[in-house]
Amino acid sequence: MAKRKQKDIKLTVDLFKIFSDYTRLRIIALLITGEFCVQEISDHLKTSQSATSHQLRMLRDLNVVKTRKEGKLVYYSLLDHHIKELYLIGYSHANEC
Repeated sequence: MAKRKQKDIKLTVDLFKIFSDYTRLRIIALLITGEFCVQEISDHLKTSQSATSHQLRMLRDLNVVKTRKEGKLVYYSLLDHHIKELYLIGYSHANEC
């Protein structure tokens, strides 16, 4: 297999790893509805800011979320529609079975 193809497969594996964590999925589900700062996400999920920040950092590193800074606050939103589609397809499939 060509090195480029192997790298692409590795990136796809990394992408799907995000869907294997309950907290990350809850963050994605929330971000489907709009843009939120860490505190808002933490409050909604009833998790610590530290735990939320850790998961958001992972999602950012895997090109799932983007950030926008407003003063001292950093707002998070989904990077693009692909993540929403992947989540909704997975959610739909899991609930049909």
